[in-house]
Amino acid sequence: MPIVTISSVMKPSAKPSASLSALFRSTMVAATVAATLVTGAVAADAATIPKFKQPKVFGTSFQTDPHHDFTKRISTRHDGILRGWVTHYKAGVAEYTPIKWVKDKTGNTEGWFTGPPKGDVTAYASPVSAKLAYYGATGCKDTEKTVDRQGVGDKRCSSKVVISRLKAGQHPGLITVYKGKIVKFQEIFTP
Repeated sequence: MPIVTISSVMKPSAKPSASLSALFRSTMVAATVAATLVTGAVAADAATIPKFKQPKVFGTSFQTDPHHDFTKRISTRHDGILRGWVTHYKAGVAEYTPIKWVKDKTGNTEGWFTGPPKGDVTAYASPVSAKLAYYGATGCKDTEKTVDRQGVGDKRCSSKVVISRLKAGQHPGLITVYKGKIVKFQEIFTP
């Protein structure tokens, strides 16, 4: 009986087999498609929020929500942007009220923001989106001024910073509500 060696049965080839090449190509295509879908999902998520009309940053009257029934339990505001601040945050839900700018007539300061008077029921509560975009007016560490020309925050903060600021409350900002959730918060810089 003749002895057969492995080298005589399996000849090494310079090119991978056709099935191996096909497997490699399909793996690369699948990886590319997956990466495109993930990137597209992030871009599509941001693109799905419509452009709402922004209120005056330093408006001197409270914004209204004519379709909201304040006689019923506290609930979410209709879609749009509210100049307001968070008054309470717990378990992913923020309570917030509209605010207005009060000009200082004494000349000591430029002014300040104020909420509705005590006893006023103008308040909302909305879940905070897991993808909330929170833009700080003094950076994310409260150490530097990071605002656009209107005085609105333009540096996005991490979720850890967001939770601590929401819990602290009464940071004036532009609150964007979409589909019943707070999806964006831009702090307003006050001197």
